[in-house]
Amino acid sequence: QVQLVESGGGLVQPGGSLRLSCAASGFTFSRYPMAWFRQPPGKEREFVANINWSGGSTAYADSVKGRFTISRVNAKNTVYLRMNSLRPEDSAVYYCAAARNGEYDDWGQGTQVTVSS
Repeated sequence: QVQLVESGGGLVQPGGSLRLSCAASGFTFSRYPMAWFRQPPGKEREFVANINWSGGSTAYADSVKGRFTISRVNAKNTVYLRMNSLRPEDSAVYYCAAARNGEYDDWGQGTQVTVSS
């Protein structure tokens, strides 16, 4: 079955950096777009970034553009999210998702990111 397992979250000070990882299994990872979403406390889930099957095309939410970088290594079935210059408003549960059927309908369990001094 499809599994997406996020890791790399934690507590970081404002201005700090983190790299999230999402290990995929149960499907042909290299064929499909992947994305990161996040859900801040008390708010709805929101799009953060996505990447096409090859890694040659990416897109970002305006709120993270220039600070976050999405990437993938198909040989490792893994997608990453490098987060720099973190702000308190970046605090959220971060989820990776796969678009195997045209929509992001496969999800991981999430990893908590807290940005606080």
